[in-house]
Amino acid sequence: MRAPVSDLPLVLDDVSLQAGATAILDRLSLTITPGAPTLIVGPNGAGKTTLLRLFMGLTSPSTGRITWGGRANSTLARRAILFQRPVMLRRTAAGNVDYALAQAGTPHKLRAERVAALLEQVGLSDLALRPARRLSGGEQQRLALARALARDPEILLLDEPTANLDPAATRSVEEIVLLAAHSGIKIVMASHDLGQVRRLAGDVVFLVRGALCERGPVTDFLDNPNTPEAAAFLRGDLVI
Repeated sequence: MRAPVSDLPLVLDDVSLQAGATAILDRLSLTITPGAPTLIVGPNGAGKTTLLRLFMGLTSPSTGRITWGGRANSTLARRAILFQRPVMLRRTAAGNVDYALAQAGTPHKLRAERVAALLEQVGLSDLALRPARRLSGGEQQRLALARALARDPEILLLDEPTANLDPAATRSVEEIVLLAAHSGIKIVMASHDLGQVRRLAGDVVFLVRGALCERGPVTDFLDNPNTPEAAAFLRGDLVI
């Protein structure tokens, strides 16, 4: 029996991305492997969102090479991405998940059971028939997670999914993310919240001006940074 296609390891080899004369990402070499969540941190404009888009295959590098499981072809994807402000379809919560399952190729006869399971997984079973656009911000983000999980991803890319949420909603989203990680899904997440980084991360990627400034286990990064830029960032100083 042939082994299932894997998108891991995800490898960036000397990748740069230019926008005119501006370097968005600068000669970035990075490998993402299975295991605990990897969190991407850095000051505003460091390139965190752009890096996630490259991982997803939504953007191509100006120079360098990206491979997914040794393949340069990004179309054989077991990846899903969740942006900071997800767009809700004009359907119920259940309808949003059903649409995601249909797009993922789930047979129609299996979708109702899978919709129910995904809504239960994100704590929205009681709101299955509510219009998605009438959900609270935290509920919408959990619904967006259910839609992402409908793709049965090997890699789940998250772009500051709790940036606009209150502490209770943030905790709910983090619990879902951790459960996904414990199920074997590789989480790669951008975050500006250092408390969240400590709660979730196995390792940290620290970007400054589109370049990899530091990478290592979360406790090493937070408690014993190796670079002046990381130390300044952790103190709350401006890093430009």
